[in-house]
Amino acid sequence: MASSIMPHFPLLKPNFHTGTTKITQKSTVFLRSAARMDSSSSASANAPAESSAATTQDTVVQYVVLRRDLIDTWPLGSVVTQGCHASVAAIWTHKDDPDTLSYCSPPNLDSMHKVTLEVKGETQLLNLSEKLKAGGVAHKLWIEQPENFATCLATKPCPKSAVSSFFKKLKLCK
Repeated sequence: MASSIMPHFPLLKPNFHTGTTKITQKSTVFLRSAARMDSSSSASANAPAESSAATTQDTVVQYVVLRRDLIDTWPLGSVVTQGCHASVAAIWTHKDDPDTLSYCSPPNLDSMHKVTLEVKGETQLLNLSEKLKAGGVAHKLWIEQPENFATCLATKPCPKSAVSSFFKKLKLCK
């Protein structure tokens, strides 16, 4: 069954158990989660969608926030590089944090969760950084040198339920 799914879901690993579940749009999220499960897991592809949603809420995630004005004016690779700088710096700065250790552990390396969002410009990015500081959310505001201006930020890996409220008004980066 897995081989027939692979062309449609390239992120799926070939060694997961799907039973005889019919693939629908609703089951896509669950199947992606199933692909990341250890083969010894007792989870079933027939589990209710509600349990998948509950698990997602506790997922350790890293948020990366880019500036839309830079996305529109800089080469794409340069903007992506800024996000990578902030992401790596946030992880390295908090390398001993339990959530970061879990996020970067060998069993989880192939299933990291990142959410890439955008703000309009530098002012909004700086305001978001201040709100995160006030809320106790560890993050790295990337300041590009030698220009000395903020280009993006990334949180340390955190449980989604603990930090998602800070990002709910932001748009996904497209």
